[in-house]
Amino acid sequence: MTQQTSTLYAKLLGETARISWQELQPFFAKGALLWVAPAVDLIRVAEAMADNDKSQVSAWLEAGDLQKVGEGLAAELLEREPELWAVVVSPWVLFQERASS
Repeated sequence: MTQQTSTLYAKLLGETARISWQELQPFFAKGALLWVAPAVDLIRVAEAMADNDKSQVSAWLEAGDLQKVGEGLAAELLEREPELWAVVVSPWVLFQERASS
């Protein structure tokens, strides 16, 4: 990991925050919302997207670990209201559900 990458990771980590599904709905409506699987590091995904690491992002997309949010997931999130964390990598908002403690 380079110094620049480490700095980017730290910057993105500092920009990550808890958020509700209600607050994410406008981004879902715009088609700018991406779900990150719980097993994947949300900040690492954001970092790869900011660095334009197409091969890594493609691998996550192909594996289903990174997806645009569909109607089914949106309805489920609305019903359950889980704890979510999000970070912006323009034009995208990436989010992940955190396990209950």
